[in-house]
Amino acid sequence: MNNIITRNNTTKTGIGLSGFALKYIALISMVLDHIHYFFEFTGRIPIWFSWVGRLAAPLFLFCLVEGFIHTHDRKKYFLKIYVISVIMGLIQFCFYNALSGLVRGDGFIPANAMLQSFVILMAVMQGMDMIAHKKLLKGIALTVIPIILPFIFNAAVYMPLMASNNSNGLFFANLVNFTVLPLHTNITDGGTMTLIEGMILFGFSYAKNRKIRIYAFLAFELFTGFVLVGLMMGGLNANVLFFEAYEWMSLFAVPFMLCYNGERGKGNAKFFYFFYPAHVYILYALSIIVFSVTG
Repeated sequence: MNNIITRNNTTKTGIGLSGFALKYIALISMVLDHIHYFFEFTGRIPIWFSWVGRLAAPLFLFCLVEGFIHTHDRKKYFLKIYVISVIMGLIQFCFYNALSGLVRGDGFIPANAMLQSFVILMAVMQGMDMIAHKKLLKGIALTVIPIILPFIFNAAVYMPLMASNNSNGLFFANLVNFTVLPLHTNITDGGTMTLIEGMILFGFSYAKNRKIRIYAFLAFELFTGFVLVGLMMGGLNANVLFFEAYEWMSLFAVPFMLCYNGERGKGNAKFFYFFYPAHVYILYALSIIVFSVTG
């Protein structure tokens, strides 16, 4: 996965929020969201923790796209995220199959797989960039295959295995999907929606005014957050918008994106690679302890 992008149409002003500033905002909102996610069963964590948490995914996604565009070693950038996603996927798979003793008493299992969503997106972005630079055959293949792979895998692998009741084959196929070959349709933490959002942010970054990508992202979030949800829920009301389908609150990440000053800023990138999996499993372990005491 080599660097191809030669464009650099981000205006650097020094005024506003750097990339690391956006990441720290996303990190704080993510922690609040996950506190609600892991401890909602207590009934003591306010829902607004999760409302604030809607900022996390779009801001991290925005920073991922920026990092992908400007990194000097795209292959290394990809591999860092890929390795962590494989490890976390393996742990999640083990929760379902081999670590039942570590599952919380109510059966809750963490499904944090955003990095798998990012891995798929990075492959697609590389393909999109190849297409933009006239490397059409490889570019189209790298863009299209990750998008259609779930449907191919389902038709060629899952359905035959299920039809033949091959439990060993299904076990191995699930292991592959949880680790080395994630499928966007199988990921609940991001998945297809994150893939589309990332493609919008990356695709419109070729525009001379790169804020267009943020407005395109905003339009997509408005459509999915209100139009699609309204159709699916049979209408919108305060209860639906604030307590059932509040993903639309990711819209509040847009002002932060617009404040991006095009600079990387000061910070330690390794910290985020370590913090994401560490805080997930620490919070989960704490939730098991709390549940065993209060449950």
